[in-house]
Amino acid sequence: MALVELGRYDRNLANILVARLEADGVPALAFDGGASIADGSWLLIPVRVMVDEDDLDIAQAIVAGA
Repeated sequence: MALVELGRYDRNLANILVARLEADGVPALAFDGGASIADGSWLLIPVRVMVDEDDLDIAQAIVAGA
């Protein structure tokens, strides 16, 4: 299993997309969600949504249709 980046989104959208992907049977993870939360800049840092490279095509289709 090799993870690839599906895209970079704001924190809230990234978590919504992870939930949507998982609801459709595509395992996904949000990386960097807690980055720089201590200094208050967490809204400025995009969160990476990661999926298995074998699921990338279907994940892209799900996100495009969302």
